[in-house]
Amino acid sequence: MVVSAVGFVWVASAVGEREKVLALARDVPAGHVLAAVDLRQVEVASGTGVVLAVDRTGVLGRRARVPLVAGSLLAPGQFGGARAFPPQGQSQVAFAIEAGNASPEVVRGDRVAVLEGPGGSADGGEDEKDAGPVVGTVTGVKAAESPSGVRVVTVLVETGAVRRAARLENPRVVVLPSVGREAP
Repeated sequence: MVVSAVGFVWVASAVGEREKVLALARDVPAGHVLAAVDLRQVEVASGTGVVLAVDRTGVLGRRARVPLVAGSLLAPGQFGGARAFPPQGQSQVAFAIEAGNASPEVVRGDRVAVLEGPGGSADGGEDEKDAGPVVGTVTGVKAAESPSGVRVVTVLVETGAVRRAARLENPRVVVLPSVGREAP
């Protein structure tokens, strides 16, 4: 019985050990250079797969590869060197979105499809591989200067879709489910 009690105390103390790791103090857009104000220390029961607080200096000055959300734990694959963004095989495309061609709630991190809008002159002679929407992740949204003005929505897309994206006139942005492959 004494052995069981000692074993229980040892297991409970081992499970209760906590490590200091890095978490995001605020939202950080993809491509942002990480600074001290972006990070904070938190204690967690297991530091597996996250950046330990003692490694803070190795993180400062590096670029975020993906949009990071305040409160989330920082993982090694989420940041890189000076040229870490956009990731290889992907490019950022900025779309001028007219009023009514996207939900006002489109925000950084949304998975979206960008489609030819009304009055667009999509070329009917496009290759089959160029047909369909441009799908990607919103990396930035710049508000319109007036209620009926144009806002800029920047989307991270596969590099192969850049030409198709450049041909879209009067683009419309459709927010997709965060998981899955559905696209209009």
